[in-house]
Amino acid sequence: MSAPWSRGTCLGGLIAMAAVLSGGAGIVRPASSEQEHPRHLPEDRAEAVMYVAIGDSTVYGIGANGAERNYVSRLYERLRSVYASARMTNLGVGGATGADVVERQLQRAVALRPDLVTLSIGPNDITRGRNVGEYERDIETIFRTLLRETTGVLVVNLIPDLTLTPRFRGREEAPKVGRRVALFNEALGRQARAHGVEVVDLFSASRHEVPQRPELIATDGYHPSDQGYARWAELMWQGVEARIRR
Repeated sequence: MSAPWSRGTCLGGLIAMAAVLSGGAGIVRPASSEQEHPRHLPEDRAEAVMYVAIGDSTVYGIGANGAERNYVSRLYERLRSVYASARMTNLGVGGATGADVVERQLQRAVALRPDLVTLSIGPNDITRGRNVGEYERDIETIFRTLLRETTGVLVVNLIPDLTLTPRFRGREEAPKVGRRVALFNEALGRQARAHGVEVVDLFSASRHEVPQRPELIATDGYHPSDQGYARWAELMWQGVEARIRR
């Protein structure tokens, strides 16, 4: 399970996030060999681009009023506005952790020979008390495998700050959760830079937008609403669009 955008809780978290981010509104630019020769989606708009989504309940779409309203389906609509013959498979599962993606989704994604992969994962690792080192190893495995065994563009999002959701807001555990969000995002950003993966900064967006727009959160008090998924798709599209060859 994942969550919509939220506000940071401590100076340490802000410092950690500053270390992750490296310029550009909404996008974290890779700092690796992929930066010199980054992967791109094809220039030919007639290509039947294959999009595969992996991750947790935000990928599956819990909180949305129908599968067509989750961020993956909305992102697919945008992709088809460029590549009319694009195809999509959503492998997201509610409750998934990084380890679950490695064990149950990763090879299925590879077998689909994707041109584009999006990954949203981490909140369940945080809330279930997984060690950040274990999470980082999972992320490294996911990135390394996809980059070695496919030719697809990989776009991931930083974990939104969970502490603004009603599930955590004002509760005793919120400061600890906030610190863990910062640490897990630092690990995610470090691996993204090492592998040249396109990263979308949902963390900063969450801090700026959720306090003014509570309607972004579903009635369950944790997942994105239809409006939240629409905004998530807009932000993810920035990362995808950056990798479309012109």
